[in-house]
Amino acid sequence: MLFRPQPPVPEKKAETAPVNSPKQRSGPVSYSQAVEAAAPAVVNIYSQKRVTEQPHPYMNDPLFRQLFGNRLGVPRQRLETSLGSGVIINQKGYILTNNHVIKEADAIQVGLRDGRGVSAAIVGTDPETDLAVLKIKLDNLPSITLNQTQNLAIGDVVLAIGNPFGVGQTVTMGIVSATGRSQLGLSTFENFIQTDAAINPGNSGGALVNAAGQLVGINTAIFSRSGGSQGIGFAIPVNLAREVMSQILEHGYVIRGWLGVEIQAITPALARAFGINQLKGAIVTGVFRNSPAAAAGIRAGDFIIRIAEQPVNNIRIMRDHIASIRPGETVEILLLRHNQLLKKQIVAGERPIQPDTRSVPAN
Repeated sequence: MLFRPQPPVPEKKAETAPVNSPKQRSGPVSYSQAVEAAAPAVVNIYSQKRVTEQPHPYMNDPLFRQLFGNRLGVPRQRLETSLGSGVIINQKGYILTNNHVIKEADAIQVGLRDGRGVSAAIVGTDPETDLAVLKIKLDNLPSITLNQTQNLAIGDVVLAIGNPFGVGQTVTMGIVSATGRSQLGLSTFENFIQTDAAINPGNSGGALVNAAGQLVGINTAIFSRSGGSQGIGFAIPVNLAREVMSQILEHGYVIRGWLGVEIQAITPALARAFGINQLKGAIVTGVFRNSPAAAAGIRAGDFIIRIAEQPVNNIRIMRDHIASIRPGETVEILLLRHNQLLKKQIVAGERPIQPDTRSVPAN
C-alpha cells in the first residue's frame, strides 16, 4: 500500500477579539479579593429569648386537674434561639442587621470570622424597614466599605455573605435581578434589590457586596415555596440602611413625617365610581383623628394629586416622600373634591413609632 503525502495545511492564525467585543468584557476568574475585603466584617448573630408557654385551656377544668394534677396547669418557660448575620459598619463596633433577627431577644451573641465572640447591645430598631443597629465592644475590629446603591445596575455581579443554616460563614454569587422591588409585604417601606445569589435561612442581616467587596445591601428575605433558595432573594439597599442607621445613632429611632391619611391608588373602577376622569393620584380612604390631615380639613374621598410640588403617580413613592418631610414643616397639597381642585396647607407631624421599636443609649 502506497502512502501519498498530503499537501501542507496552511497555518491558521489565532482569532483576535475585536475592540468592544463581549469576550474582552468578561468578568474576573475569581472574586477572592472581594471576599477577602468584605468577609471579615460579616458576623454571625445568635439571639436567645425566653418564651412562656401557657397551659392548655382544658386545664382550667377541675376534672382535668383531678386527672392530671396541677403540674400541667402551670405556665412553662423555654429558651428559643435563632441564627442570623450582621455587618460591622465601622471600627466603633456598630453592626447593621435585620430587625427580625434580634426581635424580642433577651441575649445576643456575635461571632466574628477571626474566632472572637462577644455579647451585643441593641442601639435601636426600625421595624418599618426591618433594620436594627447593634453595638459590640472589641479592639481591632474590621469594617466594610459602603457603596452607593444608585451605581448598581441590573446584571451586576453580587456576592451574598452570611451564615446560612448556621453552618458558618458562606459566600454565594449571583447577579442583580431587579431593583426597586416593592409591594412584597415584607415591611412598610420597601425598595429592595432582587438577586439570584443563593440566600437561605441564617443569611438574614448579612452582606450583599459588589465585585469590589463594597456593601450594596443587607440581605433580608427570600421568596421560596420549599424554604430554601430558589433564586429570588431580596436585600435592603445600602443607602436606605445608612440613613436608618444614622437616625438611630442620633435619635435612638427613625424620625419620619406623617400626615395621618390612609390612601389607595386610583383605579379605572374607582374613577368611574366617583365620576371623575382623573387616573393619577391617590384616594383618601380614611383620616386619623387629631392628625395633621384632619386639622387641615382633608376628608375621606378626596383625591390627592400633588404633595409639595411632587405629582402623586405611585403609592410607594408618595409614602416615601411623606416620610421624608420634616415634622413641623408646612407643605401644600393639591386635591380633587367633587371635581373641584383645592389647595390645602398642612403641617406635617411625626410618624408614630412602632410598638417593638427599642433603643438604648449609643455610648
